[in-house]
Amino acid sequence: MSETRLELEREIASTLEELDKTRRKLVALRRRLPPEPVGDYELRDADGPVRLSELFGDGEDLILVHNMGTGCSNCTMWADEFNGVYQHLQSRAAFVVVSPDSPGAQQAFARSRGWRFPMYSAEGTTFTEDMGFRWEEEAFLSGYQPGVSVFRKNADGRIVRVAKDSFGPGDLYCGVWHLFDLLPDGPDGWDPLFDYPSADR
Repeated sequence: MSETRLELEREIASTLEELDKTRRKLVALRRRLPPEPVGDYELRDADGPVRLSELFGDGEDLILVHNMGTGCSNCTMWADEFNGVYQHLQSRAAFVVVSPDSPGAQQAFARSRGWRFPMYSAEGTTFTEDMGFRWEEEAFLSGYQPGVSVFRKNADGRIVRVAKDSFGPGDLYCGVWHLFDLLPDGPDGWDPLFDYPSADR
């Protein structure tokens, strides 16, 4: 092993250690944020209206993904990944995906992707905007932005948001980008598609 390679590997190891320290600091900072009171919004699924408080099931914690809808291939890739680990996620907290699509459009798209997690529609509500994932001045897909909110339902039934984060290429929530970063040319301009030609074509 050349000295140059050894030095680079030591620098990589040191950088990874610093990244881990920064990540732990970020986690600690988020936990210091005061809980944000949230109303019991009414969303919808294929069976009709559903209150936010009902999405917790029997637990006290809810991970809610803000998905931009069927027109976003990046959001679809994130959801595909969450679907693969859904059983692990729901073993620790309730997990749902919310988008601005109608319940019918959601159900049809979920079936086409094989998604197993529950989906709810925020169509016609201010929920997504109030949670900070829609800006009217943005032109792209009506200003919807992808991300996640984490809620807790207290013993008295009050709901608070305890954490939130945005999604984007290279974020902490999609492993595809990090695996591509290991390639010699990185992602190299790659963008996710809804479907890919099969290998035998």
